[in-house]
Amino acid sequence: MQHGVGGVSWESSGQHPAAPPQPPIPPAQGWPVPPVPVAAAPPVQHAPMASAAPVPDAATGHVPLPPAVAGTGGATLAVLLIGPAGAGKTTVARHWAATRPVPTAHISLDDVREWVCSGFADPQAGWNDHSEAQYRLARRTCGFAARNFLANGISCILDDAVFPDRPVVGLGGWKRHVGPALLPVVLLPGLEIVLERNAARSGNRRLSDEEVARIHGRMAGWYGSGLPIIDNSHLDVDGTARALDETLARAIAAPPPW
Repeated sequence: MQHGVGGVSWESSGQHPAAPPQPPIPPAQGWPVPPVPVAAAPPVQHAPMASAAPVPDAATGHVPLPPAVAGTGGATLAVLLIGPAGAGKTTVARHWAATRPVPTAHISLDDVREWVCSGFADPQAGWNDHSEAQYRLARRTCGFAARNFLANGISCILDDAVFPDRPVVGLGGWKRHVGPALLPVVLLPGLEIVLERNAARSGNRRLSDEEVARIHGRMAGWYGSGLPIIDNSHLDVDGTARALDETLARAIAAPPPW
């Protein structure tokens, strides 16, 4: 997967100050000079409001145009990106957050869980009571952070491997932590793509092929659930982020029954 190029924000250009009125030229001695007409000063133009049409530049006539904003635009959202290990959740979530035209935060569950230094439950060591407790704690911490961002007008996107066969612990838990307006989207490429991407990982985030295949198989349960699913097997990061934004825009316009 290759990273795409971030978007560019637009700011309306400022107005050039109006030229001061020209005073009449004083007459030379002995020669009557007709008065020079004084041009009326143009009214002061204030900067347009955000909803007003762009005003052309007074000197050049250039009309500044905002970039075309598609998809979710400037909506304040809380998004949960679901998918197996190796689906590209963290990379896509970070890119989507970085390229939106409004303030958006990316909250990574794995990053928050790794705040635990001494006593960290390594996923490669298998699932146990310690790893279960640390995941629960990380999810609550991420939920608190998401609510704080939303309360201050900042969108957020979280990523997690939520299993459809544990709705109360997974999706239901996230909705309790963040709020009922949470928009979940599933990122589910093919198994061979997931295995390839997992093999490129390093450290404790790289899992065995058997574990990745098991997780991917459980994720297939999201089909038929009503949640939107994006197969990004043949999409790069930028293309997947665009597909995510379009999917979220449709979910805002017509919320699916999840």
